[in-house]
Amino acid sequence: MAQNESVDVVLVGAGIMSATLAVLLKELDPTLKLEVVEAMDSGAAESSNPWNNAGTGHAGLCELNYTPQAADGSIDIKKAVHINTQFEVSRQFWSYLIKNGSLGAPRDFINPIPHLSYVEGDKGIAFLKKRFELLKQHHAFAEMEYTEDKAVMQQWMPLMMPGRPVDQHIAATRVMKGTDVNFGALTNQLLKHLGQTQDAQVKYSKKVTGLRRNGSGWTVTVKDVNGGGSREVDARFVFLGAGGAALPLLQASGIPESKGYGGFPVSGQWLRCDNQEIVRQHQAKVYSQAAVGAPPMSVPHLDTRVVDGKTSLLFGPYAGFTTKFLKHGSFTDLPFSVRMGNIGPMLAVARDNMDLTKYLVSEVMQSMEQRLDSLRRFYPEAKAEDWRLEVAGQRVQIIKKDPKKGGVLQFGTELVAAQDGSLAALLGASPGASVTVSIMLELIERCFPDQAKGAWAAKLQAIFPAREKALATDAALYQRISADNDATLHMVETHPAQDYA
Repeated sequence: MAQNESVDVVLVGAGIMSATLAVLLKELDPTLKLEVVEAMDSGAAESSNPWNNAGTGHAGLCELNYTPQAADGSIDIKKAVHINTQFEVSRQFWSYLIKNGSLGAPRDFINPIPHLSYVEGDKGIAFLKKRFELLKQHHAFAEMEYTEDKAVMQQWMPLMMPGRPVDQHIAATRVMKGTDVNFGALTNQLLKHLGQTQDAQVKYSKKVTGLRRNGSGWTVTVKDVNGGGSREVDARFVFLGAGGAALPLLQASGIPESKGYGGFPVSGQWLRCDNQEIVRQHQAKVYSQAAVGAPPMSVPHLDTRVVDGKTSLLFGPYAGFTTKFLKHGSFTDLPFSVRMGNIGPMLAVARDNMDLTKYLVSEVMQSMEQRLDSLRRFYPEAKAEDWRLEVAGQRVQIIKKDPKKGGVLQFGTELVAAQDGSLAALLGASPGASVTVSIMLELIERCFPDQAKGAWAAKLQAIFPAREKALATDAALYQRISADNDATLHMVETHPAQDYA
């Protein structure tokens, strides 16, 4: 009987998560033998694809759901600060790789785009002003501007102002230092670099169909999607970074930590505009508040996108419901994920989120004219002929056990790891891509604790001179690191539309 091929690490999925982890591990230990396994025929084909996500370098600058308001009117800015510093950690890694010649030109994947928040009505304005006053006191948000002056807003977001009622009460904040990130281009640059390193392979059209424990780690069954044959690979460590497909694989592993987790798939759609006359008039990402009963991921925004040197606008996302866990997945994904251990939490979430389910169904049933009505709240003079529907990526929100409710629906990302550190899976969605590096550093600290504190410590310090806590509390350090990242990533305050239009 032929002996299985043996590697140190198998990473499932060729998206931003696996690509980041693989490159980071090779930086820390160039002798590691790695294999990335991807079911599609290219990298970044699912959630990391630029048209499957908003490309907002999530830094808490404009996303109002990162500063929730309590019933007593108080606003909590902790999450916005944390996400901002996490994004700065991501930028440190990209800057390090660019300085080493491991990535291509920064403009191929990251561009400067102002980030704006926009609200309507007295209640919205009171919230935005209070949020601004709190954030402005923190060094990470020191450059934020606030206005209720429509003449100023005409300069900030000229596409959005004509056609509004004269007496409409609106307000906005702006941070010039926002970004647009093409996570697909970044992922493929990372994978290209990985493929040029010794003992690292990226294998496409290969699907993981089995996971079982062996003495020192895991035996991974890999099926050829086109040829149908299978092979087995022994790995000391396995990372499940396959987006929505991570949950079924985590369940297949049988680790105790996987018990009780379920998935709630939410699909999305965008309206896209490529008419350059219109595109040139909107050089920003503008976020507003979600409708009552809508999930946080459905916060409406009108975004400038720069993909492969071309500038477009996206508006959305319009949420929807399907039982697929991946855009290219199967309708049986959700029913096949039900287990004895998670059926209780899943039923509890269904019971407690009937409004959300109704909302998602209503979103699916919307006509093009209804979608345009939503867009016209942002851009009153929008014409149907300038916009087309684009199907976004699939998001699988986390369902987990809760001692009081039985189960809760959780928005965000969660790292689930085996106690012995031999396997880890990433579940959930936004702001995943922007904070990938922080999540992968957490994985390394949990699954490779001895190396992280020992042999890898000096290299980690060299790549990441400042981590999240230090960036959040030390203003001078934050400003120095941020300025260095800006210089390396070419984040000068010119808009990409001027380069590419």
